[in-house]
Amino acid sequence: MTVERVGPPLLGAERETLRAYLEFQRATLAMKCEGLTEEQLKERASPPSGLSLLALVRHLAEVERAWFRRVFDDHTAPMLWSDTHFDFQAAYDTTAASAEEAFAVWEAEVEHSRRVEREAGSLDLVGHQPRWGEDVSLRMVMLHMILEYGRHNGHADFLREAVDGTVGA
Repeated sequence: MTVERVGPPLLGAERETLRAYLEFQRATLAMKCEGLTEEQLKERASPPSGLSLLALVRHLAEVERAWFRRVFDDHTAPMLWSDTHFDFQAAYDTTAASAEEAFAVWEAEVEHSRRVEREAGSLDLVGHQPRWGEDVSLRMVMLHMILEYGRHNGHADFLREAVDGTVGA
């Protein structure tokens, strides 16, 4: 599979631009993982940290779920990788993890997130963030997700370079 990244529009409307930046970031994560074996995806660049490319995929599946599914659809949706509510660290343990499962779960959560955004009447859609106990707008969620992916894609740059020397995106 070859990952295609499409750059955001230079003169797009707000929603179109936010959607495009989020999709660009999602594609960047996939690109960073492209062509690696399961063992390579599990390689940790800085032990004792459990951070690996596969851990990032699992974590970002959890983040997609937390910010779209839980905020707009089901406040009580369980965590994907932990029985403890709001335990995002469990995703980093890839000891028994399968890359196939992790990518399938991430892709399913991304598709759910896309559906929530697509079906929203506007970026002013309000949801409830159960972790904060506060209401948030779809606009805020999309911006937060762009930030979250951007931060973790920076980690992915270093992790990929440590695995096989590949730099850049």
